[in-house]
Amino acid sequence: MRTTLDLPEDLLNEAMRETNINTKTKVIIIALQELIRKSKISELKKFKGKVDLNIDLNAIRGRQCRF
Repeated sequence: MRTTLDLPEDLLNEAMRETNINTKTKVIIIALQELIRKSKISELKKFKGKVDLNIDLNAIRGRQCRF
């Protein structure tokens, strides 16, 4: 899809330099993917401490308790 964007040139150049990405299109795609990934992680963090799975990892992994 073609889209015309008015982006700060210095910001785009810095992003390209820091990531070693040679094309403007690729650096924008990577930036969008990272934004989405971070958003999903943020949503998952809301569940921290709220899910009780009651899983015995030793039993799942086939370990025997030595004590």
